[in-house]
Amino acid sequence: MGFVASLAKPGGNVTGTSLMAPQLAGKRLQLMKELIPALSRVAFLAHGGDPAHRLFIKEAENAAAAFGIRVEPVVIKSLDQFEEAFSTMVRARAEALIVQPLFGPDARIIALAAKHRLPAVSDANRFADAGGLIYYGPDRNVLYRRLAVYIDKILKGAKPADLPVEQPTKFELVVNMKTAKALGITIPQSILLQAERVIE
Repeated sequence: MGFVASLAKPGGNVTGTSLMAPQLAGKRLQLMKELIPALSRVAFLAHGGDPAHRLFIKEAENAAAAFGIRVEPVVIKSLDQFEEAFSTMVRARAEALIVQPLFGPDARIIALAAKHRLPAVSDANRFADAGGLIYYGPDRNVLYRRLAVYIDKILKGAKPADLPVEQPTKFELVVNMKTAKALGITIPQSILLQAERVIE
């Protein structure tokens, strides 16, 4: 959010809600460790064209130490480099994959993760619905309701500059059991009990 003075006091006519939640890296790694107890290497697919990718990678690397996991950043510059990126992951002996949300539920990423038998987690909207294994990220319905509150306040005279950019506070876990079965993975009960939705 480099265009605002700060999230608490954005300034100008900028306000709203943010979907950026790099601090969720630890939870995503925890989920992967529950899924694969012997997990030691996780690839992180990032887009070099997005300045925020460094923050996402740094948060993942910082969180990984507590789980005894090594994060292997795989940074691409364009969307035609997915095949090359997955070849890099295979050479790095990655056992799982975190996908930067910027990519969204891209069918190519999901297909390549399936082809290389990499369980993948992302907080890209509808990632699990599109065939990815796990979505863990902000509950967008809550954020949309908060946006409606902000619109109401502004229409009643509040200045956007006086309204802080709200960070996500409620998160959602979605698991795709069909993808798990295709990967030969048994989803632990500990994960299923946390899930808001399980896709059969």
